[in-house]
Amino acid sequence: MTMMRAARLYEWGKSPVVEEVPIPTLREGESLVRVDAAAVSHLDLTIASGSFDLRPDLPYIPGVEGCGVVEASNELPPGTRVLLRGAGLGMVKPGTWAEYVAVKSKALTEVPANLLPELAATFFQPATTAQVTLEEVGRLGDWPGVDGAQSEVVVVAGAAGAVGSIVAQLALRAGSRVVGLAEESQRDLVPAGVEFCAHGDEAAMREMDTERPATVLIDTVGGDAMPRRMRWVRPGGRAVAVGYVAGTTLRLDLPSWLLADVALLPVNMMRRESAARSRGLGLADLFLSGDLTLNTETFGLEELGRALESLASGRIRGRGVVLPARGSGEPARPRQD
Repeated sequence: MTMMRAARLYEWGKSPVVEEVPIPTLREGESLVRVDAAAVSHLDLTIASGSFDLRPDLPYIPGVEGCGVVEASNELPPGTRVLLRGAGLGMVKPGTWAEYVAVKSKALTEVPANLLPELAATFFQPATTAQVTLEEVGRLGDWPGVDGAQSEVVVVAGAAGAVGSIVAQLALRAGSRVVGLAEESQRDLVPAGVEFCAHGDEAAMREMDTERPATVLIDTVGGDAMPRRMRWVRPGGRAVAVGYVAGTTLRLDLPSWLLADVALLPVNMMRRESAARSRGLGLADLFLSGDLTLNTETFGLEELGRALESLASGRIRGRGVVLPARGSGEPARPRQD
């Protein structure tokens, strides 16, 4: 076999085209991996829009994350299950939205063979982001005036999303009280044990305005409403900005912010890549044991245009996953692992 199916993008902002292309030829230091599952991520969406500073030459194969099995390599035995990310995948090198990919060794991380492909392809980014957000940036349980994680009250904005739901689960595991803000339609995606607050429930949010219960706000949503959510944090607490699906602009009234006395902290995972990699396999074990869960919704290669539209509009339930070997006639299926 010399050909494979791949999704290639020919125009910025358009749907990728599925076509037959040659299986990659290995170069020095590369491994050939059969892709079992690939993530459909916000970074993929951003690059495909053409608005990102980094623009691959067209046409290109997107896909910055995935998992698969080594077919040929001088580094790892054939049959090894690996996580694929980094080394320019889906950015300056052909990505994971294909049946096979050739990658440098630094883009490969061995993962447990019994970790489901959908999870192996998608857990790393949200799980490591969540843990680094809580431990390194938010310093859960290690903040002046806080007596351990058990005394923390963590408010998670976007608790139904991939990063938000794992933040909530990790905070619960640490013994914290957790309040999760999400759309009413996403209530079933918020982890068990989280106190649910519906976005748009004005009475509940006014109560939060008054009580200021949070020691830490983990905000994966961003947008114009984030300054109000920062007012739910008690004086001396902290607000951690992780995402901006609701908008990229944050406008603060400086006198009000100074009076509130809430630290605003950014999460830059590019600067914390080594911290993420050091946590990856430990988090994989928590998914294997069932101590952590992640919602995924799967698509075939021919459905990637719809997957990107769903991701852009916030309709994907959890993390989007493309299964390159799946036939085009099979419907997308939501699942929870």
